[in-house]
Amino acid sequence: MSGWYYADRNRQQHGPVSSEELVTHYRYGRVALDSLVWREGLPQWLPLQEFSAELGLHAAPADDGGTPSPVPPPLSAHVATAPPQERLLRSPAPPVAKKGMSGGRIALIVAAALVLPCVGIGGILAAIAIPAYNDYTLRSKVSQAVIDNFELRSDVKTFHDREGRCPTNGEGGIGTPESYAGTYITRAVVGDFDDGTCGFELEFGNTGNAQIDGRKLWWDMGSDHTEWQCSSEIDDKWLPMECRG
Repeated sequence: MSGWYYADRNRQQHGPVSSEELVTHYRYGRVALDSLVWREGLPQWLPLQEFSAELGLHAAPADDGGTPSPVPPPLSAHVATAPPQERLLRSPAPPVAKKGMSGGRIALIVAAALVLPCVGIGGILAAIAIPAYNDYTLRSKVSQAVIDNFELRSDVKTFHDREGRCPTNGEGGIGTPESYAGTYITRAVVGDFDDGTCGFELEFGNTGNAQIDGRKLWWDMGSDHTEWQCSSEIDDKWLPMECRG
């Protein structure tokens, strides 16, 4: 499925993003149900609410902004989607037949002139599309793992507010590290970080990428224990927007 584009509260267009990233933006209040979204195949920009069932959206976050004005669809909606490299290539003109050249030989030359550029274009498209698709797939896996552990943030915050301290695994309904293992997470360790903040550490696995598997992502409530912050040792290109930097 094509990526999503969305308009923020300042009427700025962003994208493309995956469905998981769009859901994450919604849950953090970056977009609301009345925010306008678009993807390839839609005739026009529509409110996010139109896709709430498809995306699995639930209770809407607080929305203190107005409805953004429609913005024009991305350039890809109006022009050919072929990469710039393809549009710059030109098929060489068929060679001029010399006097006395047979018709069969002319046909072979013309066929070669038409086929060879197509082979080159196909290679360029493959070189661009395959890495981009792999990055999209890995980004979706990481985003899904982060979303699957949102509930743990609520459990840690509830314990901290009630007890006045950070919980550890096995306390107050907090499970063991391995109990949080999922499709792309092997464990979640809860407790105080070295800088005194409270939160938990997620360890990735089973993504099929050596630069992600075994690496960590951290959620902490900050020094005032009020707002969750995300950081990671994973490359930004595979992380949700709120975890980059």
